[in-house]
Amino acid sequence: MAGLSTLILLLCAAEDVMPSSSHWKPTWPSYRVPVILPQSTLNLDKPQFDAEARLDVVSPCGPACHKSSPLPTYEEVKNYLSYETLYANGSLTETEVGIYILSNSGDGSRGKSRTKRQIYGYDSRFSIFGKDFLLNYPFSTSVKLSTGCTGTLVAEKHVLTAAHCIHDGKSYVKGAQKLRVGFLKPKLKDGSKGANITNSAMPEKMKFQWIRVKRTHVPKGWIKGNANDIGMDYDYALLELKKPHKRKFMKIGVSPPARHLPGGRIHFSGYDNDRPGNLVYRFCDVKDETYDLLYQQCDAQPGASGSGVYVRMWKRQNHKWERKIIGIFSGHQWVDMNGTPQDFNVAVRITPLKYAQICYWIKGNYLDCREG
Repeated sequence: MAGLSTLILLLCAAEDVMPSSSHWKPTWPSYRVPVILPQSTLNLDKPQFDAEARLDVVSPCGPACHKSSPLPTYEEVKNYLSYETLYANGSLTETEVGIYILSNSGDGSRGKSRTKRQIYGYDSRFSIFGKDFLLNYPFSTSVKLSTGCTGTLVAEKHVLTAAHCIHDGKSYVKGAQKLRVGFLKPKLKDGSKGANITNSAMPEKMKFQWIRVKRTHVPKGWIKGNANDIGMDYDYALLELKKPHKRKFMKIGVSPPARHLPGGRIHFSGYDNDRPGNLVYRFCDVKDETYDLLYQQCDAQPGASGSGVYVRMWKRQNHKWERKIIGIFSGHQWVDMNGTPQDFNVAVRITPLKYAQICYWIKGNYLDCREG
């Protein structure tokens, strides 16, 4: 049985080297991730689907609270990373996992609630109009869930989103069994036969084309926890579609320390409720971080939950710039910072362990998930 020292190695499986040159490019670090493999699967009773879908998550536990929390034990981590799988026919399974280290690892990094996410001063969000933008990468990777949240295409048949869009921590939400994913497409006029009919003076009208979800994975860390404690660290889920979407997708990556991000900034696009039918893009600085969470003040509203948080960095092995999703936008936190109220929007970081889990859900082979 691995002890606490092994757990720390599991959590810090990154080769994290700061560039020494004054002309350095923000470069993706080389990560050697652990391996997460299914050990046993049990059939569970069919869920009731009786929870109300919430488009936001609120937690009073801020950066200091999370940083002061004790490290979980090895057994606790295995429990958090075990997961439930919901199928389109309503059947449900629970899978226990094992965690393994197959190579040497270096060192890595480690109030009051409101119900809506915050706009911080001047609203810095950008609505994306016109198919020339909406249907092109990276905006084309953003999709809408039928429960009202946002998701991001991460493989030919897979969408990454927030767990609370599917499950409220106690029960699956209404509509989770018949969950659909919507892809923005131009709304063509009669007889246009696909011609470019964009009027430069008016935004082109768009519509959603929907694809049913075949199965959904939700980590037990979310189901057993709650949004006010450890649960927020595991607010992510992966959806498998019934058929390929045929669009370019964005790869996932292990989240580098905030000091290594280009300009210290993150980016994401989502379907904010206050701008119905619009895809809304924003970027902002990271204000603080814990091992599992990024704290920032990107302007956002409910509906943006589940958006993939990404950055663009230099991929040394391929000699090119590459965008990767390093987190999932989760919710709002209002905390007491040295006696002063402070609020943040929060994103769940993709750690080496979470990368190993999500990658295995996508590819089904741990050998394809060794480089984060």
